[in-house]
Amino acid sequence: MKYIDKEDVKNTKLFSRDFTLVVIGQIISLFGNAAVRFALPLYLLNLTGSSALYGTVTACAFIPAVLLSPIGGIVADRVNKRNIMVILDFFTVGVIFVFSLLMNGGNLILLLTVTLMLLYGIAGAYQPSVQASIPVLTDQAHFMAANSVINTISSFSSLTGPVLGGILYSAYGLEPVLWVCMICFSLSAVMEIFIRIPFQKQPSDGGIWKTARTDFTESVRFIRREKPVIGKVLLVVCGINFFLSAMIIVGLPYLVTEVLNLEASQANRLYGFAEGALAAGGLTGGICAGVFSDRLEIHQSGKLIIACAACVFPISVGLVLFSSGMINYVMITICCFGIMVFSTIFTVQMMSFVQKETPQNMIGKVIAVLLTVSMCAQPLGNALYGILFEIGKGYEHAVVLFSGVVSLGIAMGARNIFLAIREA
Repeated sequence: MKYIDKEDVKNTKLFSRDFTLVVIGQIISLFGNAAVRFALPLYLLNLTGSSALYGTVTACAFIPAVLLSPIGGIVADRVNKRNIMVILDFFTVGVIFVFSLLMNGGNLILLLTVTLMLLYGIAGAYQPSVQASIPVLTDQAHFMAANSVINTISSFSSLTGPVLGGILYSAYGLEPVLWVCMICFSLSAVMEIFIRIPFQKQPSDGGIWKTARTDFTESVRFIRREKPVIGKVLLVVCGINFFLSAMIIVGLPYLVTEVLNLEASQANRLYGFAEGALAAGGLTGGICAGVFSDRLEIHQSGKLIIACAACVFPISVGLVLFSSGMINYVMITICCFGIMVFSTIFTVQMMSFVQKETPQNMIGKVIAVLLTVSMCAQPLGNALYGILFEIGKGYEHAVVLFSGVVSLGIAMGARNIFLAIREA
């Protein structure tokens, strides 16, 4: 069998045929992903009204993503990345279809939990393949721009998914959302069949489990010893995921649908718009990262995290000062937009830095380790804030304030780490 050498096929332009197909496939697939991951947790929250149950279920949903992300990275370095994307998109169609058949009978909470766990697990295994394909399909000069495009597409899909999903869900219920999502994943899988991603088989060190253990150990050693600054940055990301991201994930739907003085159907629709604002912030941040890629300095990334934390405080202040649900909703939405702008720019910078500093044959594994470790903080944070919001009913502003204070402390302490990147 003849393998293609990467250097012989790498494109000198950004939007090559195959990278364009990856982008279009991402638009369709991520739209469906955003819509279904918006609708299912909201359906649970509408049924139960419990932030603790909501936080627990979303925390459980992250566990498979944490477990499968390193496996996805290992597989991405050893299997054709196109095949991984196609198989996982078709598998997602099957998962949603089975849920749609079973949702009207049995233990719905258990079914929702299992379905979300499968969907998050698929996403955890899927993303390393997408990120690892960028250095193969583009040259190093285009890494920042390519990552910006992928992040922009993710944000655009996340913008349209919750907004349209919220409108469809509030008007017709859950089932039409599920069918739209199945169509999206099917179209994405068919399109991805035609992508040509260069692949070179790597030698295997024994059985599959031994190979997986060896690859994982190698990537951890690379992060700890050869590029320890990556490990330090990872700890900062974990802290922000635990104290800030988790608060947004649990607090946004809970505040909009259960706390603010809004009518139920209106609250569901407005929550969809709020999720759209998050995605719009990501879209804006992705565009800014691409447009200003030559001016963005990696050692100044600490300022972006400080800005994210600062956006939390107006939410807490608004909950104290204003009784109007709509005023608080607007303030929450604007602040979440700002958080996503700064966090997306930060993400693009970090991903481009890792891709440049990591050998080609290890990119998938290293990215998977970073995603895995950073995601470990997410389910713990979700569970924590689910409990905090439940305990602190009537004092939700204090929970939000706690998130902002701790996140700002982490951001301020991280400045030296990012300054060290310039000297590394």
